[in-house]
Amino acid sequence: MNQTKLIESAIELLKELISIESFSKEEDKTADAIQTWLAKFNVPTERDLNNVIAKNKHWDNSKPTLLLNSHHDTVKPNTAYTKDPFHPHVDNGKLFGLGSNDAGGPLVSLLATFVHYYHAENLNHNILMVASAEEENAGENSLRGLLPKLPQIDVAIVGEPTLMQLAIAEKGLVVFDAIVKGTPSHAAHPNADNSIYKSIAVLEWFKNYKFEKTSEALGDVKMTVTQISAGSQHNVVPAQVDMVVDVRVNDSYSNKEIADLLKKDAPCELKERSLRLNSSKINIDHPLVKSGIALGRTTYGSPTLSDQAALSCQSLKLGPGDSTRSHSANEFIYVQEIEEGIDLYIKILKGFLQ
Repeated sequence: MNQTKLIESAIELLKELISIESFSKEEDKTADAIQTWLAKFNVPTERDLNNVIAKNKHWDNSKPTLLLNSHHDTVKPNTAYTKDPFHPHVDNGKLFGLGSNDAGGPLVSLLATFVHYYHAENLNHNILMVASAEEENAGENSLRGLLPKLPQIDVAIVGEPTLMQLAIAEKGLVVFDAIVKGTPSHAAHPNADNSIYKSIAVLEWFKNYKFEKTSEALGDVKMTVTQISAGSQHNVVPAQVDMVVDVRVNDSYSNKEIADLLKKDAPCELKERSLRLNSSKINIDHPLVKSGIALGRTTYGSPTLSDQAALSCQSLKLGPGDSTRSHSANEFIYVQEIEEGIDLYIKILKGFLQ
């Protein structure tokens, strides 16, 4: 099949995926559709729950492996939608529908790229294609849960909307539960240990705290208090104030280092929820990045989280679409973005694989 027909087929697959509800943990029917689409090109697939796996025809265990990965689950549509989120339609070059941009466009573009190279011989890497589930909720049956069952991966492209620019680093995430303790009392009585008043200084501390290490690609670590709650009735001073703190970690720190620093210095009790969502990066002189730069692509650091956080190898986030449209009402991707995305993926891999 020539590239034009392959692109047309990929766009039709995206329309089909949009029309199928595929919320995290409910992606079985989109997994079926992806397997059926690959079967049209005589590509055999494996299935692990709702994850679809395929290997290039001339797989050689002696070669390193390139992973192509994107997800087919979606968030639930928000209440601001004015269009049917499950009705794919093109208007003024925009393909509308839930998951069209995040990450249907990158997914079908990677699938088309995989099919393009499926029969290729004498590649310097194996190609492993994974259309994964449960990315949006970082579920146990996502790429993270699948990795122990896969061959060793040496480098990866994770398909997310980046306007086909090269996200060579991605911030990690640590969420903390914070507790400011005080002395409970009746509101009518004096209380010099009011937990709500004490929380003012704690909030100022979080607001003003600066991490020493910065990153060329990702800038500073960003820490934000995102939730706060206390009290149950008007005449009772509560025993504690509960906060949630969101920390976006650059590639100069591990998540454990961040947790150790904050728990030592913070003027309140802190407990991290998880340390597994570390930052990701790929060297700017990696052949995959150099191939993209040679095609006029620019590099940047991404503030948003993806399945890259599950990978221990070097990984590049790259895909058609715009991250600012993700999870928005009346989500869309330009058809031209998919066409250009497939062409660029193929060209970048040509410079890397051959």
